[in-house]
Amino acid sequence: MYRHTQRSAALLTFLLLAAAVPLALLLFGPGPTLPAGPRLTLAAALVAMATSAVVFSSLTIEVADGRLSWHFGPGVLRKSVPVAAVAAAEPTTTMWWEGWGIHLTTRGWLYNVAGRRAVLFTRRDGTRFMLGSDEPEVLAAAVRRAGAADRGRA
Repeated sequence: MYRHTQRSAALLTFLLLAAAVPLALLLFGPGPTLPAGPRLTLAAALVAMATSAVVFSSLTIEVADGRLSWHFGPGVLRKSVPVAAVAAAEPTTTMWWEGWGIHLTTRGWLYNVAGRRAVLFTRRDGTRFMLGSDEPEVLAAAVRRAGAADRGRA
């Protein structure tokens, strides 16, 4: 069993500062003289940035019960794969331009919140994906152990 949550103070701070801009404009800007449309747009931007801060500032990865699972924040955007479907798990480093979040790269989908360290997973069907981690060697070893144990039971 493996479970680890990586948090990103930098991403949380950046997104909360971004949320502070529309909040300041709503509280200290033109106020009632601002038409309803722009006020609603500022409110929507505030909600979007604050929600993004909560959702995307942490990534939890778990290896248990024959599955590799991960989710952002308090459980939003969950994904999982059977460890039996994983052919390889190798620590890697992402490119600086690949950034953070969820997006497609030349090596498959990337899910991360901080740093450039990750584990590159290759599935038995040849598809690949990467999970960002501040302990990629430990994660890769946990998936390999779980896969070996799963094959041993079969």
